[in-house]
Order: sequence, then C-alpha cells, then structure tokens
Amino acid sequence: MQELLGRIAALDPTASLGLRVIACFDELIVGQVNIHGLLATAAALAGCPAGCSFGPRVSPLGETLAGDPPTGRLSHGVDSDAAVWLERAGPEEANDAIILERLALAVGIRRSGANPDAARRDIAVLLGRDHPVDERSEAAARLGLSPSQRYRVLTQPLFAEWASHPNWPSDVISTSLGTIHTLIAPASVTADDAPAAPCGLGVTGAIPDLALSFRTALIALRLCERPASSAVDAERYGGLIHMLAESPSTATNPDVDRLETLLTEHTWASATIVAVIESSSARQAARSLDIHHSTMQVRVETLSGELGFDPFDGLGKARLGVAYLAWRMRHSRALELPPPQ
Repeated sequence: MQELLGRIAALDPTASLGLRVIACFDELIVGQVNIHGLLATAAALAGCPAGCSFGPRVSPLGETLAGDPPTGRLSHGVDSDAAVWLERAGPEEANDAIILERLALAVGIRRSGANPDAARRDIAVLLGRDHPVDERSEAAARLGLSPSQRYRVLTQPLFAEWASHPNWPSDVISTSLGTIHTLIAPASVTADDAPAAPCGLGVTGAIPDLALSFRTALIALRLCERPASSAVDAERYGGLIHMLAESPSTATNPDVDRLETLLTEHTWASATIVAVIESSSARQAARSLDIHHSTMQVRVETLSGELGFDPFDGLGKARLGVAYLAWRMRHSRALELPPPQ
C-alpha cells in the first residue's frame, strides 16, 4: 500500500489521500479496533462528527455526542438494517465518500464478529489514570497482559506508515491531541523495532504504570521529526519527559518564549542549541558543528544574552533542554498528514 501511495502521489494528490484512508482503515480492521474507535477515526479523518444507526455519534476528538443526528447527513449502508454517516455542515468534501465506504466495511466486519454494545474499551481503561487501579488490572487481564511483566505504550497518528503488524493489543484512543492509534508492546521493544512511523515509545513499566507510559508516548510522538527521527523513545530523555508529561498543555514558560524569538531571528540557532545540549563544553559543541571555537563563543554569548542565562553554567543546560523540548512540542507536525511526495 505504501509503495502504491508513492507511485500515484505525484499524479493525483486527492487519490493519494484516499489511499491513505484505505490504509488507515485496513490497519484498524487488522487490529480489531471496536466500533467507537472506528467512528472516532472516521470523524478525525473527515473533520466532522460520525455516527452509526446502532451505536454512538462521535466527534473528531473522539468524544461521544448526545442528541439526535442532523437531517441531510451523508450516509452509507452497512447492511440491510444499519448505516453509518458523516455530519458535515457544508458541501461534501473530496474524500467523504471513501471515508464512509471504508467505515461501513470496517463496522460491518466488527459487527459480524462481536456484539458492539458488549465490547469494552479495555485499552482506554488501562491507560486512563482516572480509572481505579482494580478496573485497570481487570482490563489488563482481559487483554492478556501479565502482572509480572513490563510493557510500554506506543502511539502513532492515524496516517502512520506501517512496516509490520505485530500481534500486540491495540486500539484508537481519544486524546486532547485528537484520535491516536495506540499499542501495548513488550518492554524490550526499542525505537528500531517501531512497527510504524512516526511513532512515540513511552517509558517502560508494570501494568499500574501504563497510564504514565501512555502520556510519555504522546510526548515522544510529538517530538518526532521525520525523516531524521521517525520514532522517539521517551526513556532517552529520563526525568525531563516525565516533567513534560505532567505539565498542563497551557503551561507558560518564559524560557520557551525567549527561545521562540531567538530561533526566529537566527538561522544558526536550532543546530547550535542542539550542539550545546549534547556537548560538555563550547569547544566540543564547535567541533560537532565543524565551526571555529571563536564563532561558537560568539553564538553562546548571543544565546546567553537573549535567553537571560548561560547554557553552560549551573542549571542553564537543564533550562535550555526543557525549553527546547517544549518548543519542539509547540511546533510539532508529527500529527499532521504529510503532503504527497
């Protein structure tokens, strides 16, 4: 499927996006994602609510909607007595028909295999820190997870490119970032083993720790920068990733705002900041960038002056590291559908 996408993308970008929709629903069918997850996916892809005649209405953020669906909605039959639909408040868009077609197919397959009303979203329960520990333990048992083993959560956007299809528990989870494809993998899985790109790998832990693993996996996903880093391992960042995972998304950080200005005004700033963070001295940073030491010294002085602290002094490097990670999250494009190549 990915090879086919590459061949036709230059010829017809709309058709390429349509094939991405097909690939996405194929992946959800293989993963046996439940009906709520399928509807959440359709809503996220279309950018408007989706529903079915025997299940919920779901928003693009994966939230269950109350009330009756509007009239005049675009619908597609699942079988003789059921249908799925999109609730678009405007003219039909190019890929609405194919989203509905694949949604209907996926819902039909899911409906024929199990009672959708009885299906429990065990992964959502397991990864939600607001659920009691005993409920999360019961959900883990139904998923076949062992209390004596360690695991880690992997997160991917709906349009991730899949290289393999591991037989791990998976589902589509509604988050503040939108609808995310989520897997629970063995703790031994590394970024090199990631089955899809982009992919965020959460910290490893026992079953009670998987809610934290999920939050750190979302941070790691937002730090992906393709093609340089198509999979990011949260454990690379140690306690910094925990700090970012626990901070509210609206939290303000004056260091990040100053860094924003600096990165906007200086083309050399991004590479220099990375070199400073990863080096023990200005001289070592200069060598990593293949520039003269005096040039690096001027850059460090500029950084210090505009940030208000010396990145090589005391807690300066920690402040710079946290600010740079937060800036990358602010400008992350990992959850945006890439343009056809």
